[in-house]
Amino acid sequence: MMRSLYSGVSGLKNHQTRMDVVGNNISNVNTTGFKSGRVTFADTLSQTLTGASSAQGGKGGTNPKQIGLGSAVSAIDTQFTDGSVQSTGVNTDLCLSGNGLFIVATADENTGLPMSTYYTRNGNFKFDADGNYVNSDGYHVQGWVANNGSINTTSATKSICIQPGKSMEPRATESVIYTNNLDASEPRISAIIGKTYSVTGTGTATTPNMGLTLTLSDGSTVPIAAGTAGTFNVGDTYPTAGTTTITKVQESYQKADASTSNVLTVQMEDGTTQTLTSGSYQVGWSMPITTTVTVYDSLGNTHSIPIYFAKTGVDSTNGNSWKVMINQDGTNNIVIDGTTVTMDPVDIQFSTDGKFVSGNGSFTLTLNNGATGTQIVAVGLSGLTQYSGSNTAFGTNDGNAPGTLKSIAVDSSGVITGTYTNGINQIEAQVAIAQFGNSSGLTKLGNSLYQESNNSGKPNVKTANDLGCTITPSALEMSNVDMASELTDMIVTQRGYQSNSKIITVSDELLETLINMKR
Repeated sequence: MMRSLYSGVSGLKNHQTRMDVVGNNISNVNTTGFKSGRVTFADTLSQTLTGASSAQGGKGGTNPKQIGLGSAVSAIDTQFTDGSVQSTGVNTDLCLSGNGLFIVATADENTGLPMSTYYTRNGNFKFDADGNYVNSDGYHVQGWVANNGSINTTSATKSICIQPGKSMEPRATESVIYTNNLDASEPRISAIIGKTYSVTGTGTATTPNMGLTLTLSDGSTVPIAAGTAGTFNVGDTYPTAGTTTITKVQESYQKADASTSNVLTVQMEDGTTQTLTSGSYQVGWSMPITTTVTVYDSLGNTHSIPIYFAKTGVDSTNGNSWKVMINQDGTNNIVIDGTTVTMDPVDIQFSTDGKFVSGNGSFTLTLNNGATGTQIVAVGLSGLTQYSGSNTAFGTNDGNAPGTLKSIAVDSSGVITGTYTNGINQIEAQVAIAQFGNSSGLTKLGNSLYQESNNSGKPNVKTANDLGCTITPSALEMSNVDMASELTDMIVTQRGYQSNSKIITVSDELLETLINMKR
């Protein structure tokens, strides 16, 4: 009789515990990063009236006779399933999906190294006035801080700190890399001269005039006729064939007196006309492909360097060749705003299928503005192709002007990138993630914090990508409490509690009947 009373009491206590957990789950249905709890029961030690017996003496075996002594709480587990992602629009908020936790800690003021370490799924982080990346309680978010844009994730983690208004020093350009395409159908800006001249006379000087035809980039031609007379110096040698590269062809109208009828009227394609007054006019030219690349000196000053690409050879066996230069006339130096730029022309060779074969160069800047006196910039051309289509060759450099940090952004791997006023994006830090062999074994501390325990295992600290986790920036993880399940559990728990109370009531009535038998 007394056993049933104790069973009923244990049932009441255990269902009360379950109701406490259900109530806590429902209470935290809107708590950021909350992980719900789950109660499981187990029976307690049973009282054995008789033990089991084996078959013997022509009789079969018998089972043990045991009476249970009630129930007990077997476990209260923390369920580390992912909650829903809720967008916040705050770029410092982080939502972690997968098996992992953020690391926060109190930090040493001098070294920034963690002192007391905790773990959380609540990614409600922000930067304080000193640039420390902290949670709502001021604990420092742990990770790796970049050194000039480079992160070593194999080193120890430390508190992430990005100073507001951080400055970026200027970096002198060391290399320019060209990529994209040179149009294979671009005409060769050259001509073959193969005329034979007969020399007669008694040594009187004669000047031969050699005619040729130029093919312009639009496909039209400009004939340049040979003269009828000239001077030839005995001893000069002329080749019977060769290539003459034309880098610039231009022509000017002579001045016209605006007071007379010697003015030029040009009719445009749309029917309009334009009158050109007296003066000298450039009527057009054919030039190589023109690009401009910006380079920086050691003070962060910009220098715009023109780079020209001229097609110089067409070969169906070995592929086409091009020449790269800084002057349209093929000379190797120019002066830009007092800075002398020197570059020997570079020959590029492409294969017959348009792939780069050879040809890289460099140019030298001689500066006079207080920056490093001579600056050599390598020009990489191996990223170029030569296919039929548009000319899209484009050069990028590895230097930069000085700048100031104006904004930050976080990607799905936890990398924090800063955008500077000079247009440069630079990696500043990366958020670290901890993974445990048994996350349910962590000890809850309140304020959405967890602590390592004897049964959680040691944390494996790596990047989100390395651990198979994903970080969603500008979002927070909602509670993983399922209201439908919790309300159902509440009803079941209530009925279980009522049933156990009935055990006590009935047992009491039986005891009362037994006591009344004495009367």
